[in-house]
Amino acid sequence: MRILLVGAGGVGDAIAKIAARRQFFEHMVVCDYDPARAERTVAAIVDALGADAGARFSAAAIDAGDADAVAQAVRDHAATHVMNAVEPRFVPTVFAGAFAGGADYLDMAMSLSQRHPSNPYTETGIKLGDEQFAASARWEDAGRLALVGMGVEPGLSDVFARYACDNLFDDVDELGTRDGANLVVRNENGEEIFAPSFSIWTTIEECLNPPVIWERDRGFFTTPPFSEPEVFEFPEGIGPVECVNVEHEEVLLMPRWCRARRVTFKYGLGEEFIGVLRTLNTLGLDSTEPLTVRSADGPVRVAPRDVIAAALPDPATIGPIMTGKTCAGLAVTGTKDGRPRRVYLYHVSDNEWTMRNYGTQCVVWQTALGPVIALELLATGVWSGTGVLGPEAFTSEPFLELMAADEADGGYGQPWGLREDEPN
Repeated sequence: MRILLVGAGGVGDAIAKIAARRQFFEHMVVCDYDPARAERTVAAIVDALGADAGARFSAAAIDAGDADAVAQAVRDHAATHVMNAVEPRFVPTVFAGAFAGGADYLDMAMSLSQRHPSNPYTETGIKLGDEQFAASARWEDAGRLALVGMGVEPGLSDVFARYACDNLFDDVDELGTRDGANLVVRNENGEEIFAPSFSIWTTIEECLNPPVIWERDRGFFTTPPFSEPEVFEFPEGIGPVECVNVEHEEVLLMPRWCRARRVTFKYGLGEEFIGVLRTLNTLGLDSTEPLTVRSADGPVRVAPRDVIAAALPDPATIGPIMTGKTCAGLAVTGTKDGRPRRVYLYHVSDNEWTMRNYGTQCVVWQTALGPVIALELLATGVWSGTGVLGPEAFTSEPFLELMAADEADGGYGQPWGLREDEPN
């Protein structure tokens, strides 16, 4: 397996650092629009693990917005797999470039949605991933695989869904992804500051778009942003966090392969974060449409959302000033052996641990773990398939076993939890 990793931001950097400790691939080319970022990732691997580990990595420049450039990079580096680690607005070009170049493809976020033109808060328009699934037959005819939504959420949450449906329930009422954290970022004076732990560009996109819900009797429908608030109790000391509906890929993926009556995604954003997002929306600063801005050097065209992203700290750099844990998981309700059952399957990532062991903050590290495990399962032939598939299309047990096994036994040393809750 030869991997073209497109993107050396926070998640791409973490993917390379996790993969560097594994032996399932021959070579990984770390690519970025800014080649210095890719070079820093490779240098960090050499510093941490030595020249022998670094010899399996190289750095290169790439324009993720140019499908032809991606295809050429696949050919130039004889890549068998393209790992897309850039923002979802680049999914169409990286996806197309991987196909044109002759490689299989993985991503962690799917092609973007477009609102229903007249009823955005009740009906779906173009849904997340629709453009990719429309190309599934072409990938299948070519005998190639595009594994989409293979991060942590989506990704691990979808693996949990397949595991729950196969092993824990006879009948599932709801598959409900629930994400929460107790992360705090402080400046040099010890004062708490607003610094999102993930790409603000992506966060704005998913949080201000109409959330999608799926129900067996109704199909896909939407609600206003931040709808249906609920307080969810997260494990390992995180505690209660208010979660709200957010647009996310799980709702578009799980119904394709898992039988349930309802599928939802709720994110623990917090009152301050929701307030910031509402303000950005009110002022039009969430827009991706460029505006003309007058400057000393003359008028320039710039998208307001790009300005917001540039003004905030890079999520890849906030690890040293961040404390706390983040939890990704799936709450499942239904019946087993005729009795009501409610469980929460989850994985917790601690920022102190990820910084100490990988020099990477916990949110991006947790997001990067799933794709590396998936790549290893594909490299070893444990997982295989053709067409455009989500994580639920594959058996879950090998993924969860490899994830949880001790590193000394060939695993990743990341146990996951299963909490039995009282049925409602």
